[in-house]
Amino acid sequence: MKNTPSRQLLAIGQLSQLTGASVRSIRHYDEHGLLTSVRASNGYRMFPEKAVTQVKQIQRMIATGFTIDDIRGFPDCMLLIEGARSCDQITDVQRARLEAIERQIADLEKRRARLLKTLNEGVIPPVD
Repeated sequence: MKNTPSRQLLAIGQLSQLTGASVRSIRHYDEHGLLTSVRASNGYRMFPEKAVTQVKQIQRMIATGFTIDDIRGFPDCMLLIEGARSCDQITDVQRARLEAIERQIADLEKRRARLLKTLNEGVIPPVD
């Protein structure tokens, strides 16, 4: 990244305050190539203003169930602003995750039904 005037760069603490992400999380994102930082003369990491949007998007993706490795696979999609269309790559992965969650829910519902039957009837039903 080209060194830009310091007024356009944010210290890691400032980025943390603006995004609500911990300094540790921001370092983690930076170390895994999800953010771009430059080192100031004092050795501190400095981030461009667009990192605010990037960190918020990373947080949303993590909350949705993406791993850091998943997110690293979508560099072009990571800068989406709130309300913007999702990129096709992310949508495909989200669909696959949703299908996996639905399978887990179906399995949990079967387990719940067996447990209820055991509790209500005192008999352990056979496993499907």
